[in-house]
Amino acid sequence: MKNANECSPSVPDDLLLQHEIEVLEGILESKAQYRKVVKAAIGKWVKDFQSGHIEIKTVDDLKKLIELDIELQKDEL
Repeated sequence: MKNANECSPSVPDDLLLQHEIEVLEGILESKAQYRKVVKAAIGKWVKDFQSGHIEIKTVDDLKKLIELDIELQKDEL
């Protein structure tokens, strides 16, 4: 007779896998929300820059926002 463990994963393995899936889904959802915030901030920065409220000396802020957006997108490729 075959050992029951050879035919199907044990219950703890199933629970661990389910937990890992839920954690990954949570991370992906958080990243999607962070991207929305970053994209909105970039849009606001560009609008403020175009209206003259932001001078060239603050371009580093935009660079940081863009780098953050790119970092958040890495797993989407």
